[in-house]
Amino acid sequence: MSLKTIAVLIIFLFPVTVFCQIANRYDIVIDEIMADPTPQVGLPNNEWIELKNTSAVAINLQGFRISDLTGQSGAMPSYVLKPDSFVIICTSSAFTAMSAFGSTISVTSFPSLDNNGDQVSLISTQGKVIHAVAYNISWYQNELKKDGGWTLEMIDTKNPCSGFSNWKASVDTKGGTPGKKNSVDAANTDKISPKLLRAFAVDNLNITLIFDEPLDSLKGAAAVSYSISDGIGVPQSAITVAPVFDHVNLKLNTPLAVNKVYTITANGVTDCAGNVIASKNTTRVGLSSVADSFDIVINEILFNPNSNGVDYVEIYNRSQKIIDAKQLYIASRNSTNVISSIHQLITESILLFPTDFLVITEDPQIVMQQYVTTNPDAFIQVSNMPSFSDDKGDVIILNGQGKIVDEVTYSDKWHFALIANTEGVSLERINYNASSVQSNFHSAATSVGYGTPGYKNSQFRIDQQVQGEITVTPEIFSPDNDGMDDFATVNYSFPSPGYVANITIFDASGRPVRYLQKNALSGIKGSYIWDGLGEKQQKLSQGIYIIYTEIFNTDGKKKQFKNTVVLARRN
Repeated sequence: MSLKTIAVLIIFLFPVTVFCQIANRYDIVIDEIMADPTPQVGLPNNEWIELKNTSAVAINLQGFRISDLTGQSGAMPSYVLKPDSFVIICTSSAFTAMSAFGSTISVTSFPSLDNNGDQVSLISTQGKVIHAVAYNISWYQNELKKDGGWTLEMIDTKNPCSGFSNWKASVDTKGGTPGKKNSVDAANTDKISPKLLRAFAVDNLNITLIFDEPLDSLKGAAAVSYSISDGIGVPQSAITVAPVFDHVNLKLNTPLAVNKVYTITANGVTDCAGNVIASKNTTRVGLSSVADSFDIVINEILFNPNSNGVDYVEIYNRSQKIIDAKQLYIASRNSTNVISSIHQLITESILLFPTDFLVITEDPQIVMQQYVTTNPDAFIQVSNMPSFSDDKGDVIILNGQGKIVDEVTYSDKWHFALIANTEGVSLERINYNASSVQSNFHSAATSVGYGTPGYKNSQFRIDQQVQGEITVTPEIFSPDNDGMDDFATVNYSFPSPGYVANITIFDASGRPVRYLQKNALSGIKGSYIWDGLGEKQQKLSQGIYIIYTEIFNTDGKKKQFKNTVVLARRN
């Protein structure tokens, strides 16, 4: 047999071997995802993804698989995907319906795609990750379309690993473009440097770094690119984590100390487009501890949002511990007063350092649109929040053992009485170190837009640390809810516990206008709040008022105090 005849037979019998090559990373990309097909817009009620060949050669998909965070599909049959061509991948039950739109491959055990947050990967016959997409609901960039029926489309398939900035909801009237070029297709070159978002310690010798986009896997795996403060130095090794490559695992030579905050710096790492990390290249890390009672406090609650808004709960780390939000849960109480609706804050570690805030909500984007936000990194998105009633309810933070760390039993009546409509107004904690009770909460100020998610409360008041007396601060207050001296604080310091206090407020003519406290059992130190309203919650006129306090205990010891305060009006 001649050499020519043999060559012809090889081409005839093994066409895939001759004309198709083994795929390299990003030769094929996942460029469209239908994760939530209901309510239907114009496409079948099926989940599917679309692949595009971005290389210059044909590639046989035989043996390729699709995976997500919970499973992996069966192998694909032989199918040659030509350059600049598309193919739809779905389950067998969706094959007929999807075939009407273009070339379609069905696979067994097609992953069930989560509506809000999943990681979809294309894996070659050789087990290599060709492309992976870790999407979430914010990628739709459209409040209507994120509710279902629309696909997520990649904007520029030559920029396969930029994440959020290179994806958006389809603008095709059917809700997607299976089997053809995406409706949002456009040039969208990645010129933005990667950012080091955060880090957490797995144990005292292992740290995981999280970046905002996939890295060049070789550059990310260079140990000399990282340095840890306080004598830890360069790590022993670095591994870029497949399949998305936006995580890097570091192995240290020197162990971390407990409750010590370290700084990690990254230099020289690049994203997959070659952009070098720039200014956002440092973050904190440390060994976390279990949150105990009152280590974390509930600092702000929005339980009655605007009609187009969402609830949020802000927590604050008042301890000296580093606390992992992964080990915290948010909950409420049911009609029988049992703790219920327990939800883990997050499944991947986020460290809450001393004096840090963390805002818990189902939709950070909506909260950030409706309120002034100075710290967007303080937000975490939870898939489900307990249902907090608009009139009263319970907000509870639990640790990983189910122990109550803090609890607030709130009421709409805690709001400033002269606010006619409390919709969209948060309740703010006044003092981090005082109890989680009504007297330690106040409506957020008008001047900040009725909420301060992620930063210091507009009504924050530090401890006055008075000794052996009663003082009133400030000397002049203006109860107009503008965030500046909206209430008077009656601070007390008694020589021993067990004192009972009666506090009466008189106007300049000596007439009683408010019985602020009646037989209130007081601690050694604490405070009471006067909101400037009268006994019937009426608005009082501006002028000088006398705060008369009488204390006594069971031993018969008594003492009286008189303090003056000026009630002013700014408007």
